[in-house]
Amino acid sequence: MDSLPKELQVVGDRVLIMPEEGEEHRSKVGLYLPATAVDAQPVQTGLIVGIGPGDPLPDPSVFDDEPWRVEERTPRHRPMQAKVGDHAIFFRKAAVEISFEGKQYLVVPQAAILILLRDKFPLP
Repeated sequence: MDSLPKELQVVGDRVLIMPEEGEEHRSKVGLYLPATAVDAQPVQTGLIVGIGPGDPLPDPSVFDDEPWRVEERTPRHRPMQAKVGDHAIFFRKAAVEISFEGKQYLVVPQAAILILLRDKFPLP
């Protein structure tokens, strides 16, 4: 039964980050973190490889006049700002380290992300 393929599913408002290796204060994408920023609050950069659905929102239909009606309800979530493929600068203290299939990842709440760097595609 352990031979079935497994997949990481990120929950809530968390993101899955592959930490970047490189110079201590410069990320692979060229973001420079001055020593004052690193010393004041330890920060780190990484590539976002997975995101959760966001924080759940209350269902307004629970306040309907006919609460006995049974309807299919779709869960609603506050959308995430982070997207897969973004590079993030985040507070290192908020990260939880995990290892999955021999790779190291960090699980970080979206609130701990300071900046997102996203590729910008030129308009036609």
